Amino acid sequence: MELYVRGLGQKVFDNGKALLKWQRLKLYEKFAELVERHFDGIAAFCKPENKDSLGFAEALNNKIRVIQRQAYGLRVEEYLRLKILTCMLPDI
Repeated sequence: MELYVRGLGQKVFDNGKALLKWQRLKLYEKFAELVERHFDGIAAFCKPENKDSLGFAEALNNKIRVIQRQAYGLRVEEYLRLKILTCMLPDI
């Protein structure tokens, strides 16, 4: 279902909000208000042309974790910083 279409996404949200209205759960009411305030931005993010692959970010985070684990006990923080900055550079 393409929720980024303004009308359809708004209908789905309104239906869910109406179902929660009679539950009288303050936390969900606050959440619904938050979503309502930011609905345009959320809908814009859901458009297919705005989606990016998170694979690179995940790979970089994993490499940083490995480097941190290997660098345990290093006394020079600058060395760790340089290793992280250069970990994705191609080999010469």
